[in-house]
Amino acid sequence: MDPRKLQELREFVRLCQGNPAILHCSELGFFSEWLQSMGASIPSPPPKDSPTEASQEEPLKEENISPPKAESEESDVEIDNEGVIAPDDEAPQEMGSDDLEVTEEMMNQANEKKVEAINALGDGELQNAIDLFTDAIKLNPRIAILYAKRASVYVKLQKPNAAIRDCDKAIAINPDSAQPYKWRGKAHRLLGHWEDAAHDLAMACKLDYDEEASTMLKEVQPRAQKIGEHKRKYERKRQEKEIDERKERLRKAKEEHERAQREEEARRQAGAQFGGFPGGFPGGMPGMPGGFPGGMPGMAGGFPGGMAGMPGVSEILSDPEVLTAMQDPEVMAAFQDVAQNPANISKYQGNQKVMNLISKLSSKFGGSA
Repeated sequence: MDPRKLQELREFVRLCQGNPAILHCSELGFFSEWLQSMGASIPSPPPKDSPTEASQEEPLKEENISPPKAESEESDVEIDNEGVIAPDDEAPQEMGSDDLEVTEEMMNQANEKKVEAINALGDGELQNAIDLFTDAIKLNPRIAILYAKRASVYVKLQKPNAAIRDCDKAIAINPDSAQPYKWRGKAHRLLGHWEDAAHDLAMACKLDYDEEASTMLKEVQPRAQKIGEHKRKYERKRQEKEIDERKERLRKAKEEHERAQREEEARRQAGAQFGGFPGGFPGGMPGMPGGFPGGMPGMAGGFPGGMAGMPGVSEILSDPEVLTAMQDPEVMAAFQDVAQNPANISKYQGNQKVMNLISKLSSKFGGSA
C-alpha cells in the first residue's frame, strides 16, 4: 500500500482512540456500522454540554491534530496548521440519481436553477445558493459544473467534507475540468490535508491556470513538501529497521544450525567411540552388571564388534550428559584406557568427570557404580 495512505490511516485511528466521540459523526456512519458488524462496541455519544462535544465545535489547533508519539520520535512532524478547521459532520448532501432519465425540459429547468443559484451566491445568500444548486442537480445530475459550483459554496460555508464529496462527483463525471480540483484543494487545505491540497491545486493550475489556485498552492506546497520529506525519512528508517531485524533472524538461524551440527557431530563421534572397541570390553568393566567378566550375562565373550549394535545404545547417544562427556578429550582418553584394562579404573577414582560417565553408563545398563 501507499506509505502516505497508511500514515493517514494510522493518524485517523489515533484520532479515534483519543476521541471516540468522533465515530458518531454522520459521515463516519459507514465506518461505525462496519466496526459494529465486526463485533466492536462503540462508546455512547457524550452529552451535548460535555467538554468533549464542546471541544469538537472549536477549530482544531496544532496540538490537537498532531498525532501522538508512536514507536519513534520520527513519527511526528511540526507543521504550521493556522487556518485548519474541524471537519463538518453533517449528513451527506443530495447527489441526484444517476439512473434518472433527463428530458430537455428538465435540462432547461436545471439551467434556470443554476442561474438563480449564482445570483443568490452573488447576493451573499449562501444557503439559498446551496438549495438552488441542489434543485438543479436533482433535475440534471450528470453536469459536473453544478457539483463544482455547489462545492465552492460549501467551502465558503467552511464545510470541507461536503465540498470534497461534490468535487469527487464532479471529477468522476469530467476529470478534465479544473474547477472541482481547485475547490477540492481548498477544502483539503481547510482540513490540513497539505499533500492532497497541493496535489489538487497543482492539477487545477495545470488544467486551466487560475491565479487564486496558484496563490493557495504557494501557501500549502512548503508544508506538503515538509511532510513528504518527513515520510520519506521515516520510511527509510522503517526499512533499515526491517533489514536489521532480518539480519538478526538470519544470525540466530545460523547459530541454531551450527549448534545442531555440533550436536550431530558429537553423536557421530560418540557412536564411533562406542563401536570402536574391537572385541568388546576385554575382561568386562567394573560397575557394570556382573562387572562384564568375560562379558555381560547372556553375552559370552563380551561385546563382539563393540557396543554400537547393542540395544539401548541409541538411548545413551541421545543423553546430553553423555554427549557432553564424549566431547571432553580427557574423559574419552580415560574411558578408552579403562575399556582396554578395567583394572585401570583405580587411576581415575578421584576424577569426578570420568566416574560420572561410568556411573551414567552403569545406570543405563541397569547396574550401579
